[in-house]
Amino acid sequence: MKLFMANILAFLFFIPISIQAESDTLTDEKKIEWRMALYQKAEAVTQIPWYYFAAIDQFERNIHEETASKTGIIAITIPEEKWIGYTNPYRKGKQKTGMVEVFDGMGRDGNGDGFADPQNDEDLLQSIAEWLLQYGHTRQDIKTALWDYYQRELSVQTIMNIAKVYQTFNTIKLDEHIFPLPLHVNYTYKNTWGYPRGFGGRRIHEGTDIFANYGVPVRATTYGVIEMKGWNRYGGWRIGIRDIHNIYHYYAHLNGYADDLKKGQVVKPGDVIGYVGASGYGPKGTSGKFPPHLHYGMYRFNGEKEWSFDPYPHLRKWERETKRK
Repeated sequence: MKLFMANILAFLFFIPISIQAESDTLTDEKKIEWRMALYQKAEAVTQIPWYYFAAIDQFERNIHEETASKTGIIAITIPEEKWIGYTNPYRKGKQKTGMVEVFDGMGRDGNGDGFADPQNDEDLLQSIAEWLLQYGHTRQDIKTALWDYYQRELSVQTIMNIAKVYQTFNTIKLDEHIFPLPLHVNYTYKNTWGYPRGFGGRRIHEGTDIFANYGVPVRATTYGVIEMKGWNRYGGWRIGIRDIHNIYHYYAHLNGYADDLKKGQVVKPGDVIGYVGASGYGPKGTSGKFPPHLHYGMYRFNGEKEWSFDPYPHLRKWERETKRK
């Protein structure tokens, strides 16, 4: 195992450290290239698939307004007490690796300078790599490592979903979105997020209603994984899709599902997932209590809690983008 750790160190040591000097001039496209290079080299040495490193990094990018990295290439941000060790009396992030190891900190040296720097991309990625390697290489090993690190089931599930999407499409460039209904059909919608709702007690409307005829195809708006499928007394036949940005997309009041659609399936923008209906507001099978429409909701997870936010501006943006295609 010590030899294996040495190999990891060697791997990250040979990643060009000019990455730091060039950080101010790197375009977003170049940063993506650097990320992929870091993920793929991590895979080459650890035998842990690159998409797990990419998913952890993306999850961290989604939950932090500001990340630790000086370059913004890697978003992994490790709390100081974890980095240097909880009992370490020297409360300084960048320390000699030997000092960090004495106090059982996570911080590792990934660029060969002898220091564990929590703001250095190579050091951050190596630290996560060694954390994962303590548990093993299998999917279950990765899930266990993530649970021990994040201590939240939804965090683990979200990271595993992101990894599944990256694995399926073999890229991290997956920012395309599409309007949920075909633009050639008759539909109408306005911003009703936050309006009061009567059924089921006092509550607010957590979404946008897009009115259309029965049977109009409903499409995935984003890359993601089907996390929920089935009946809900409020939403009727509904589908929930978790995307790579920690956002849960909720499609409700459907008339039915696309053939062979199943929980855990990876989808891309434009995939038909169901059909407009008027199901819900009662026991399983209830329909027709309101005009047919798609209820579209969005919920953000920040690593600690999840909340609804207004999807209307996003729908308007995706509608414009879809028209241009």
